[in-house]
Amino acid sequence: MDVEWLVPEDHEVRAIWEFVGRMDLSGYYEEIEVVEGEAGRSATDPQLLISLWIYGYSKGVSAAREIARLCEYDPAYQWLTGLEPVNYHTLSDFRVDHKEALDELFTEVLGLLSAEGLISLERVMHDGSKVKACASGDTFRREERIRAHLELARGQVEQMGDPRAAEEVSPRVAKARQRVVREKKERLEMALEELEKIRATKSSKAEKQDVRVSMTDPQARIMKQSDGGFAPSYNVQITTDAKEKVIVGVGASQCGSDYGELVPAMEKVEEKMGRNPGQAVVDGGFISRQNILAMEQKKIDFIGPMGDGAEQSVGQLNRRGVEEAFRPEAFCYDEGNNTYTCPAGKVLADYSGRGGFSLPFLLGD
Repeated sequence: MDVEWLVPEDHEVRAIWEFVGRMDLSGYYEEIEVVEGEAGRSATDPQLLISLWIYGYSKGVSAAREIARLCEYDPAYQWLTGLEPVNYHTLSDFRVDHKEALDELFTEVLGLLSAEGLISLERVMHDGSKVKACASGDTFRREERIRAHLELARGQVEQMGDPRAAEEVSPRVAKARQRVVREKKERLEMALEELEKIRATKSSKAEKQDVRVSMTDPQARIMKQSDGGFAPSYNVQITTDAKEKVIVGVGASQCGSDYGELVPAMEKVEEKMGRNPGQAVVDGGFISRQNILAMEQKKIDFIGPMGDGAEQSVGQLNRRGVEEAFRPEAFCYDEGNNTYTCPAGKVLADYSGRGGFSLPFLLGD
């Protein structure tokens, strides 16, 4: 197959490849130790890896596994790779090992697009999405089980270092096994660190002892899904320029709620673009008093639905066991005396002096 027929001449993936090729990537090439004509596996071209990440981000894809999967059938990704497969480990390791340099490079790309008028930032659309982690609910364990598995993993690492065990298999298989065991040990060590972070947020001793984390994806947290169920997930926040549909900010959070993610997202946009957007459009999950005040302080027009709070109030009343006969709408207000009369005939008055009934007392008790 002629890969040039996979995408048209004016496809954006061609522009990204050419643009990345004009950058100074010498720092990435200097770290490659493979020598042409000698033993060893060929290194993946940094220009290709950077182009894959930039194109993935432009399409809202920020996971190495998903980019590797798209390389198997998506024409644009296939054009970049020349129909050759790219391992997700290669993509992930490259992103992690060059995080600071790549963050700076991506910022320069966004800055250039902004300077050329391709990103206006007149209006940005921001939303969060729960992305399920590579872990199931039954991988969550308490500290004792995690430490037991960690000891087993350490024993396996020591066994892998035995030359006699390495001679029984080919070097390639031995190296693959070593990597699997090493990554398992690293995940278990990270699980203990995440366990301590969660414990720091708990108040009672019983809650601290019952803390559990996943042994396969320690940074994941149990979050509510759109179908009403719960699953180990991450809260991915994406900010997009409304006009050009270019992603100008991506972040991942361990918090199941979106309320606290808006301000950090706008700060990331300001850091990368050098200025705040004119407007920010969100859904109801981001509407809170704190966010309204924060957006006003940043001079960002805040656009989103304002609910009446009725559904939330009903939920709170149900959790507190308040009968329907004694719901707020059943109280009668006397404007002259500034009092409420409950269905049982008792009078509720405001003793706070602020008209808010923040310190209520039932008269006649």
